[in-house]
Amino acid sequence: MISKEDIVIKSKEFGFEDVGFTTAEPFETHRKFLADRQEEYGWAEAVGLDLIKGTDPRAIMADAQTVIVLMEVYFRKAYPRHMEGHFGRCYLDDDRVTKDGLSQRIKAFRSFLRDNGIDSKVPFNLPHRVAAARAGMGTFGKNCLFYSNTVARQGSWVLPIAVVINHTFEPGKPTVEMGCPDWCKNACIAACPTRALKGNGTIDPRKCISYLTYFGQGLTPKELREPMGLYVYGCDRCQNVCPRNAAWLANDLLPNEKVEAKASAFELSALLHMDKPYFESKIWPHMFYMSSDDLWRWRMNVARAMGNTRDSMYTDDLIRAFRENKDDRVRAMSAWALGRIGCKKDKAALEDFLTDSSGQVHGEVQDALEQCN
Repeated sequence: MISKEDIVIKSKEFGFEDVGFTTAEPFETHRKFLADRQEEYGWAEAVGLDLIKGTDPRAIMADAQTVIVLMEVYFRKAYPRHMEGHFGRCYLDDDRVTKDGLSQRIKAFRSFLRDNGIDSKVPFNLPHRVAAARAGMGTFGKNCLFYSNTVARQGSWVLPIAVVINHTFEPGKPTVEMGCPDWCKNACIAACPTRALKGNGTIDPRKCISYLTYFGQGLTPKELREPMGLYVYGCDRCQNVCPRNAAWLANDLLPNEKVEAKASAFELSALLHMDKPYFESKIWPHMFYMSSDDLWRWRMNVARAMGNTRDSMYTDDLIRAFRENKDDRVRAMSAWALGRIGCKKDKAALEDFLTDSSGQVHGEVQDALEQCN
């Protein structure tokens, strides 16, 4: 039978930068946390994430003995700056659909285990960050993210991957604790525009910009539009301001050529006017939390981001979006964005739209005109 050291060596051959071990005992504290906060986390059930079941590894694999945690640095290379401003970095090179990178390395690792008589499963709903902390691989931040002890210059640009196996290995010493320095002055909490971070390492996920971009219901409330800023899908604000991440952000990274090759497909103008075939071939394989039924939400998010740039270069796009879209949520946000940009051409278009709108959209057009004055 292979040793723990054999697994560590092999995992690093497959490109994982750290590896840890913890038992397959239930994550009881996390289970209670979720059970006590169903108002905040109940939405996960509706989107197919059985988080409470995931707190018991033996509900995933009946003979589970150990959880191996592989540490992936998802921000190894630099992304195009304009993409970082609109999309969370963890989504820019996500291959859970394309399976052309990380997925292949996980598959190779599991094949190595299988060749040595060990069965494994890689559950999507096991609390990966908690598993990593219980394996002694790092600590938590006040932004609720996991910070490595050893990789990414001890930053949070990491993805712990939990592999449940049916063999016993000695577990690491848990480090389930907050690792933020006192002098950081709650930088992440102060910087969260929607006040999703509540302090003491807790978050209301329903207020998080990431959640709002892909799970938000209906027209984004006015009080959230400006705070959500330029993000279209995901958010990195709490990571960008974190002192613990400063060392990695200062690193001179090589460009991610894979992401650069698809950057033009993610230009805001292209996203605002994309049709279903464009979305399904160019966007969904990389950012798949929303289906083609949710194109309205993509367009609405893009219109909001355009408005928050305050750049008149987007005026023509927004006018076109208002005229061509049948969805009132997209039309309403396009009007809001035109009002936020507020140049002479925006005002003229909004005045024209007053006669071509009704109900909520009409009200948004009127409010946008007031912004132009």
